[in-house]
Amino acid sequence: MTTETVTTFRTFRAFKSRNYSLYFAGQSVSLIGTWMQKTAVSWVIYSLTHSTLMLGITLFASLFPSFLFSLVGGVVSDRYNRYRVLLTTQIASLIQAGLLSILIFLKHYEVWEIISLSVVLGVINAFDVPARQSLVYEMVDDKDDLPNALALNSSMVNLSRIIGPALAGIVLESFGDGVCFLLNALSFVAVIASLLMMRLPKYIKKNHPKNVFGELQEGWAYIKRTPSIAFVLIMLALVSLMVLPFSTLIPYYARDVFKGTASTFGVIDSFIGLGAFSGAIFLASQKAGANLKKILFINTLVFGTGLILFSHEHTYGLALAFAVVAGFGMMSQITVSNTLIQTTVAPEMRGRVISFYALAFFGMQPLGGLLVGVISKYVGAADTLMFEGIAALLIGLLHWRYLRREKLKHEHDLVLKEQEHPMQTV
Repeated sequence: MTTETVTTFRTFRAFKSRNYSLYFAGQSVSLIGTWMQKTAVSWVIYSLTHSTLMLGITLFASLFPSFLFSLVGGVVSDRYNRYRVLLTTQIASLIQAGLLSILIFLKHYEVWEIISLSVVLGVINAFDVPARQSLVYEMVDDKDDLPNALALNSSMVNLSRIIGPALAGIVLESFGDGVCFLLNALSFVAVIASLLMMRLPKYIKKNHPKNVFGELQEGWAYIKRTPSIAFVLIMLALVSLMVLPFSTLIPYYARDVFKGTASTFGVIDSFIGLGAFSGAIFLASQKAGANLKKILFINTLVFGTGLILFSHEHTYGLALAFAVVAGFGMMSQITVSNTLIQTTVAPEMRGRVISFYALAFFGMQPLGGLLVGVISKYVGAADTLMFEGIAALLIGLLHWRYLRREKLKHEHDLVLKEQEHPMQTV
């Protein structure tokens, strides 16, 4: 077997699991539709209002409900059949997408109506994310393949981010926004079908003597006594608040900086996705036991550098190249954080800890979206994006400090061990 063959097998080894393969196929189609809808919503809102502040409000409306209900969603994921919870949320997402497409087709819509349906989707996602992320663990037959499965998940998300916005740009210009939203609604059929075809172990109902708040408190106590998980959640929260909302400003660059159309917006978003997809494939090809914390640190710096370079660039080709750099770095924030948590957390705490992960991601990003919208109104979008890049560099340095302290503590523990057992060699 050649080295190239071994690397390829290592990169896609999670596909040995039938359930995961089905999930990957169905989710891939659905996510393309999701990115089409995200692109269409941003473009429609900006076309109606010409306001970066409204873009921030739209992001807030779609994510803040997830912040409010994600902890409850985590408890639901741990207390009930995750498979049925996920099936329910996917059907609910199909209904939400269908209602949005009908609204757009009728042509008599207001901004508040689109935002209201975005709120509905945010509530659905609060229950969807903990159930979906927790169920991936059950879909993978060999648990050693879990990091690979999560990295492949990221590649799926980011490949859809390449295809979805580009396809949305074409559909928006050729067929109109209504068709774009309708295609997203139809895409949920694929993931629902894949879930119905799975063969999961029979669900065994467990007794839960504590109420919802008691279980939430139990999850919080678990995180506090597990510093490695707590640190990852804090880093994700900081990045979600100060850096990830950069995406709300992309319509401004497409329309006002590069004087483009919906296709231009789709292309920029796709190049960000191209960078993220490349990063996800890079992560999937890593050997078991790779230092993910170090990769997260380096990619946070790459993320910040890409945003700073992109922020004031007026040459379209160079801007796309910097978008790829930013996307590559961005990938780690979600994927590596998720992997570090999934491979560390106790199984009975999985849903609740992932709900705190969703809280850090969904809770801080909408607040950051509002912050970006307000700041850009006063200092301009370009300087705001540059400040986000600088924030990423500072967060990366904070991460470096943590890794250094962790290394010194490890070396100190080794010295103590040698002193206790002087006859042993390391």
